[in-house]
Amino acid sequence: MSVALLVTTYNWPEALKLVLESVLRQSRLPDEIIIADDGSGDTTRFVIDSFKRNTTIPVKHFWHPDEGFRKTIIINQAITGTSSDYIIQIDGDIVLHEDFVKDHVSEAEKGFYIRGSRVLLPEDITRRFLRAGEFHNVTAFGKGVRNRFNALRIPLLAPLLIKKSKRSRNLIGCNCAFWKEDFLKVNGYNNELKGWGHEDIELAARFINSGLSQKKVKMKAVCYHLHHPFNDRVHENVNYRVYLDTLKRGITYCTNGYHH
Repeated sequence: MSVALLVTTYNWPEALKLVLESVLRQSRLPDEIIIADDGSGDTTRFVIDSFKRNTTIPVKHFWHPDEGFRKTIIINQAITGTSSDYIIQIDGDIVLHEDFVKDHVSEAEKGFYIRGSRVLLPEDITRRFLRAGEFHNVTAFGKGVRNRFNALRIPLLAPLLIKKSKRSRNLIGCNCAFWKEDFLKVNGYNNELKGWGHEDIELAARFINSGLSQKKVKMKAVCYHLHHPFNDRVHENVNYRVYLDTLKRGITYCTNGYHH
């Protein structure tokens, strides 16, 4: 099966550089990289262009002008640019363990979307990596690491911790994966959701409503979330109400999505 790594980004080129370097270190490389850029400036483009020169993996950079938070629109557009069967989605501040893609591929299963987890890095460690411009794996016992359980990669134990369910509320878009055909069936991300928040769980709700289940993976597909201040959450409640409505009414298809 062919695998695309989808990276969303907005105006944090230093973080994106670390993320893309972690992609080059993968034990199983993605077949292509698609970058969904919600209107970043030139520095981000320079980072992506220089990355392209360092790899033979096809890299596609999708960009639209910065008119506020329009992440769903640019992700939908980026996914039009891939013919891969399977999509692993991360954010531009998620640095990958070297077996991240390999682990995701091994867990891919028809009828499921994947919910991964992440290690939240503290501010001082994040600053150190950004300053040095290079990243080293963080152990579960590193100082200041929150949710250290997520830093453990123990593939032998992973099967014992897999949870299959009809949950959607806990999906995190910064480490998830789905089949492209499942994504198209529900018409992708809902472009009616403006501003930060809940576009990922609303997609998950439509996945569930369309008959998929969630597969929650631990101790594999490890990734590290660089520390940053919270986004402006002014639309969060509105978006959450859309999610609840989607869930309650069993909606499987959004009218303004991948195709609109």
